[in-house]
Amino acid sequence: MNAAPLRADASPFLLHTRDARGVHRLVLNQPASFNVLGEDMLAALQAALDDVAGDPSARAVVLAARGKAFCAGHDLKELRARPELGYYQALFARCSRLMLSMQNLPVPVIAQVQGLATAAGCQLVAQSDLAVAADSASFGVNGIDLGLFCASPSVPLARNMLPKQAMEMLLTGEFITAGEAKSRGLVNRVVPLDRLDAEVESLLLAILAKPREAVAMGKALFYKQLETGVEAAYQLAGQTMACNLMHPAAQEGVQAFIDKRPPHWPAPAP
Repeated sequence: MNAAPLRADASPFLLHTRDARGVHRLVLNQPASFNVLGEDMLAALQAALDDVAGDPSARAVVLAARGKAFCAGHDLKELRARPELGYYQALFARCSRLMLSMQNLPVPVIAQVQGLATAAGCQLVAQSDLAVAADSASFGVNGIDLGLFCASPSVPLARNMLPKQAMEMLLTGEFITAGEAKSRGLVNRVVPLDRLDAEVESLLLAILAKPREAVAMGKALFYKQLETGVEAAYQLAGQTMACNLMHPAAQEGVQAFIDKRPPHWPAPAP
């Protein structure tokens, strides 16, 4: 059973709660406009992620949405209203900063996808560390239908699935089902809509049972080594494991295994 929220920030664009376990829940709150990533939504999400980054007791983030769509991408009306190169460059720089903020958080981000996720909405799913989808959800990067190749969404998409699978979606604009998204590696689990909350909670329980420090070190290493050659990746991994083993949580975990008892994790440093 979840603890009562310790915070509840209500805005027209994003609902942000944090429970007693340190789980931040960010809910896109513009269902009538399919939760598009307009300027205000981008700002609200960035502020929330910055808040999580500054919370030393944060343990996880759940990114969810209200309505039929998870997120339908950027606000095309905003894009059309200002056909200026400088404006577009600044907007996509803000979007890139948002995605990198998700990756750079020391805690896992879980996308909870209840409906359509397209273009930058699909990018949010691909950029999350884990994703759970309702079996009725669908995914696409269909900017090409408008003459706009989904370049920014292609970055995490190509890091989630095989290149030809990603290129097929990017070049055709065709959508895939939740089941296909799972088989391609875009999402971890697919369940009926009425089980979506429970499935996300099961992931949270597994993560919260692990030491925060080990999770943070592991997440940072995971993404860093992906962008290096195999020799450099092994060097990074070995250094990370050595530092991880020096941490009291790992020392306790190893000793607990030797003693054949459950580990008693030390409290995280304030």
